[in-house]
Amino acid sequence: MPIELADDPKILREQLAELLDELRATKRELAERDRQLAEVQEKLNAALNRLFGRRSERFAPGQLPFAFLEEDLYQDLLDKIPPHADEAPDDEEPPKRKKKRRNGRAPIPADLPREDVVHEPEPDALHCDECDVDKTRIGEEVSEQVEYVPSSMKVLRHVRPKYACPCCETGVTIADPPPAPIDKGRPGPGLLAHVVVSKYGDHLPLNRQTEILGRHGFPIHRSTLCDWVRDSAKLLRPIVEAMKREILATGYVNTDDTPVRVHMGKGGPGKTKQGRIWVYASSERREAVYDFTMSREGAGPEAFLRGFTGYLQADAFSGYDRLFESGDVLEVGCLAHARRGFYEARSTDPEGASLVLAVIRGLYLIERAVDQLGFGPEERQRVRQTEAVPLLESLEKFLRTEDQRALPKGPFGQAITYAQNQWDAICRYTTDGRLLIDNGLSERCLRNVAVGRNNWLFAGSPAGGERAAIHYSLIQSCRLQGIDAFTYLRDVISRLHETPMSRIGELTPRGWRIAREQENDAV
Repeated sequence: MPIELADDPKILREQLAELLDELRATKRELAERDRQLAEVQEKLNAALNRLFGRRSERFAPGQLPFAFLEEDLYQDLLDKIPPHADEAPDDEEPPKRKKKRRNGRAPIPADLPREDVVHEPEPDALHCDECDVDKTRIGEEVSEQVEYVPSSMKVLRHVRPKYACPCCETGVTIADPPPAPIDKGRPGPGLLAHVVVSKYGDHLPLNRQTEILGRHGFPIHRSTLCDWVRDSAKLLRPIVEAMKREILATGYVNTDDTPVRVHMGKGGPGKTKQGRIWVYASSERREAVYDFTMSREGAGPEAFLRGFTGYLQADAFSGYDRLFESGDVLEVGCLAHARRGFYEARSTDPEGASLVLAVIRGLYLIERAVDQLGFGPEERQRVRQTEAVPLLESLEKFLRTEDQRALPKGPFGQAITYAQNQWDAICRYTTDGRLLIDNGLSERCLRNVAVGRNNWLFAGSPAGGERAAIHYSLIQSCRLQGIDAFTYLRDVISRLHETPMSRIGELTPRGWRIAREQENDAV
């Protein structure tokens, strides 16, 4: 709509002033919209990169720009980055790494059973026509071929003969019935272990397992397998409770959580809700215990960790904050979480973000060096105090300076804010040689749940989530201990009935492995 301008110069000036104010307001509004659009675009790019981009956050030293090295602060920080932190001292030789086989086929494992199939020549070819004598065997050529033998099912018939006096025909004698994993149930320890490991270790939902068992000649309904999973969780719960006590007794726990969908019964669109599976892992014992809750409230970790004192390593989730209020539980941060923000800020602030990434890389190189040298907790802490602490102090100074110029809502500014808010927790790993530099242990433990979730989609009920936590605890702990979960569960299920609660710790994955190693050493 055209604007009618007045002829009076005084009124005209007022109209022009109003138009100028409106123009300025419009420019400010457009600038704010451009800023919001750029912020949304940055978040969209980060989300797309997480979904479709490279998962690894590798950062090579050559990616660090050097245009700004004249500034004293940058140069001071760069001078403290350990250039060869992953090299061993001259008087100590690091362990040699095994060379990877780049070409050729991997050898067939020697412990696989062998079956010889002898291929004799035709009888006519065994006679020498020139000498008119039979040929003698002078050697052989052997080639190996790997064959697959399908799984088989068998029925164990437990026969208990009855005995009675032939004269009076009284006092019938019969052996006690053998113990069964499930009272009046049909599955043996091996079949029960197979179902559990297939579901929670190999991510096979029970409906697929019914098809597989049917192909092997044992048709069974899915609801029966559900009952077996329920009963096995009840059977194995005391072992997981013993693992929980042992992990909390170490005084150092890594924790994290991941969402799972939970079926809440028959109904309309809202028949599933989001629950959480939490993991509480111990790097010292190499075991992990899972817990299930229907929400992400802090009440879940508080209930699980009731009475715990020591270090708790987690992300910056506010649900853990109440645990740290008393001072009995000390927060240990995750440097990998802080690093992720700077990695995503490389496109908006390449110089500052790349320098921070280079410093963090130096901190990880220090950890790699002490790992290669096999240092214990005391030596590890000494190296961290002399090498890592000065680097962290310089990085803190750099972040304080950069915080003054970085946009608060920009990726680089948000990364700085997160690091500064978590700074004491992030640096706490340098105070105790047992602590890890990041929370990668618990994140790796949750990877098994994430893969399984893509197959079974949701837990059948809140009780099903609790059963999943029990089974994941044992299977993941077997992986951390380097033992076969099926062999472990089959043996433990068969021995649970004769093991008193005072010795239940011998049946944890760690206790089971130690007992087997002692038996092998004795032999």
